[in-house]
Amino acid sequence: MIRAIELARESAQEGEIPVGAVIVKNNEIIGEGRNMREAKKSALSHAETEAIFAANKTLCDWRLDGCEMYVTLEPCAMCAGAIINSRLSTLIFGAYDLERGCIDSAYNLCSGTLGTPPEIYGGIMEDECREILRNFFEKIRNK
Repeated sequence: MIRAIELARESAQEGEIPVGAVIVKNNEIIGEGRNMREAKKSALSHAETEAIFAANKTLCDWRLDGCEMYVTLEPCAMCAGAIINSRLSTLIFGAYDLERGCIDSAYNLCSGTLGTPPEIYGGIMEDECREILRNFFEKIRNK
């Protein structure tokens, strides 16, 4: 999660919503990503999807069985679908997203009806993850 937090901070410095994601297999980082929607001008460039693309490339496979994703914010609907479809085994996220979170907050797309859901652990280093988001949006409001 520490590396995911570092990536979230990088996103904030670039003017992106600060979310970072890391995918690990056998205790080794095989993919990482951060929000890059503004830089890439793509609605698909969320931290989770960027990390999944990188992990797919590393493994030369679309399947991420046996992999864990660490992400600083509860995934949205698109990312929850990507997590399920990539067959990630475990999802660990930091801050809950009460408005748009689709793992355990606003919706629960990992309830088991859309495929094999990952094991889920939420609220990990939540205070640190939430503080990065709070600081980012506070700066925007003050401008």
